[in-house]
Amino acid sequence: MADIIVPIKQVPDMERVKFDTETGRVDRSSASGEINPFDLNALETAVQLKEKLGGTVTTISMGPPQAESSVRDSLSRGADRGILLAGKEFAGADTWATSYTLASAIKKLGKFDIIVCGEKTVDGDTGQVGPEIGEWLGIPHIAYVSRVREASSDGITVVCEMESDRYIIASPMPVLITVTKDINSPRLPSFADKMKARKAQIETWGAADLAGVADSANFGLKGSPTKLKKVVVPSEEGRKGEVFRDSPDESAKKVADALQKLGLLGSAK
Repeated sequence: MADIIVPIKQVPDMERVKFDTETGRVDRSSASGEINPFDLNALETAVQLKEKLGGTVTTISMGPPQAESSVRDSLSRGADRGILLAGKEFAGADTWATSYTLASAIKKLGKFDIIVCGEKTVDGDTGQVGPEIGEWLGIPHIAYVSRVREASSDGITVVCEMESDRYIIASPMPVLITVTKDINSPRLPSFADKMKARKAQIETWGAADLAGVADSANFGLKGSPTKLKKVVVPSEEGRKGEVFRDSPDESAKKVADALQKLGLLGSAK
């Protein structure tokens, strides 16, 4: 039996989301939200471990009230319990404050064997939160896990890939791992599972609920040591082209001249 925890994050549709360059924040209200794709791999890993070892899977997400939909989605995909950390005190958190808050919630839960995190989030791409949670909890953590080789009540053995190297690492429990997208293909929820998740109870915890295990000075924007100076959204340029309608010889000359200007033909002699 294993108590497995999966921190998940609701991320906006990155194709449609807008950025507030004045405040340096993502305008999450500008696009619909979904579970971070890497967290789906983490959730699938957790469910597979539960199927092998027995036990429960609990998902924890920190976000605005609308993030409840992602927590509910996690229940349809095999989680047994869902918790949402919501409140203005948590807003504006960097990775340090986010990992502290999530670790505090895990401390409040009290018992855990394995924490499974996605490698990174598509809206942040830092890969920091998972290992930081492990540090806050004082437990071993293994990053870039692409395969679980063995798992038992005593410990876990995984394959992790970093650049061109591959490592086999064993750890006792409790342990935190962050998984890559190569570890599995997340299952799709059935209609019955979706309907069951719609009726499930989602627990919502605020700052007051973590008072016994956390210092609220470390929550949200005020607890974030990272200060963003400037946000620049690069413009997207489409493909450029030119049509030559001259004679074949003249068009060929113009094409050659254009390629030469791009440095693709070398210098003329």
